[in-house]
Amino acid sequence: KRPPEPYKGKGIKYATEVIRRKEGKTGGKKKYGGCANMVSRPNTNKQRQKRHKRVRAVISGTAQRPRLNVFRSLRHIYAQLIDDTAHKTLAAASSQDKAVEALGSGKTAAREVGKLLAARAKEQSISEVVFDRGGYLYHGRVKELADGAREGGLKF
Repeated sequence: KRPPEPYKGKGIKYATEVIRRKEGKTGGKKKYGGCANMVSRPNTNKQRQKRHKRVRAVISGTAQRPRLNVFRSLRHIYAQLIDDTAHKTLAAASSQDKAVEALGSGKTAAREVGKLLAARAKEQSISEVVFDRGGYLYHGRVKELADGAREGGLKF
């Protein structure tokens, strides 16, 4: 009788059989604290930047109708009115401003940032803007900032 065929991932594996595997790119070293195949999380900021880039290809602001840009960090929210033709920031507000700082960094602060930005836009006689959500979902703090800006008198 001939000996059994060596185990190739199918059939029966015999107790005496040793399976030799080729070393991959890691060279036999295990990364990430002993786990060679760690599942990596998607980079959500990179995805947001891609979304923002796609939107920015369509949206641009002018001196008469600037772009209301929103940036949301984990702690604060920032908003700017930008004239893209001249590459200038016309007005800006954030949750770090003295008028808003006491409210914290949640939805109430975001609404106040929108109102503050609208007031600063009124000083420069700006009433219409193009809203650029910066790749973020129109939800939560971004939505509250937009509602606050509308309450302050901006149209978009």
